[in-house]
Amino acid sequence: MRRIGLAVILAVGLILEPPAAEAQTAGKVYRLGILSPAAVPAPSVATSPNLVPLALRELGYVEGQNLVIERRFADGRPDRLPGLAQELVRLRPDIIFAVADAIRAAKDATKTIPIVMIGLAPVELGYVASLAQPGGNITGVVVSQTRLADKSLELLKEMVPQAARIAVLAPEGEAFQAQLREAEKAAAGLGITLLVVRVRDADYERAFARIASERADGLLILASPILTRDSKRIIGLAAKHRLPAMYEWREQATDGGLMAYGSIISVLSKRVAAYIDRVLKGASPAQLPLEQATVYELTINARTAKALGLTIPQSVLVRADEVIQ
Repeated sequence: MRRIGLAVILAVGLILEPPAAEAQTAGKVYRLGILSPAAVPAPSVATSPNLVPLALRELGYVEGQNLVIERRFADGRPDRLPGLAQELVRLRPDIIFAVADAIRAAKDATKTIPIVMIGLAPVELGYVASLAQPGGNITGVVVSQTRLADKSLELLKEMVPQAARIAVLAPEGEAFQAQLREAEKAAAGLGITLLVVRVRDADYERAFARIASERADGLLILASPILTRDSKRIIGLAAKHRLPAMYEWREQATDGGLMAYGSIISVLSKRVAAYIDRVLKGASPAQLPLEQATVYELTINARTAKALGLTIPQSVLVRADEVIQ
């Protein structure tokens, strides 16, 4: 089903997106601002700030030729985002691409420069009036609304049926409240007690010490570019404390995490690029409905399950898109 959904998205994308040769006005150089709460990612890391420029290249926008990209990263410090957003606005970009908590900063910095977002709960957080009619200068892609936390917790409980207390690793910031609310509702239905552990200043050792002292049976890592940036540290600490953990991206499972359930970052980045292309060609963000991710994938690392002494239930195996042996 996931592959069918992906095929539909790609087919629609082919209808909506013009050939690369028509992707930009001849001779014009566009200026794109990128604003993210995370640190500067290594070029090989699959993040939207890395993949969106690659997807734009496929549409005919080539950095250093007809595209200038101004990148601003907050290095995990949300307090830096307003100043960075103001820096970008002073550069007068044609459009800003904002990720997660950076959306609020970009929105506060300008009411006129178009903003294409990728993030969670834009209506609940007041970024747009509605998904169908944004009504302002923001449009883009909604990663998961709140389904991600709900389904992830359910799958983790299936993997560890005896789990009664599950820790939730959450960064600071308003963008994660919707996930927490959905996780709390799901936990009530599953008979699970949630332990919400906030990470401040990337102090993961302290966070895991608390999780261990509270004797959590498992760990849910919320969708967050900051937590994604620090995946390898988190995966290492989860292994050290022998905690079955659920992550967001497939790459986190391939790096040693037990499970990952979420959208496909390469697909999302192509959709963001398509929005940027349409806005640069004159489409109004106020009238461009936000697109919700519809394709999700479940990845399981069988080696990690074995190291934790877990037997993967058949009910989980049959739903997996990939099992890493």
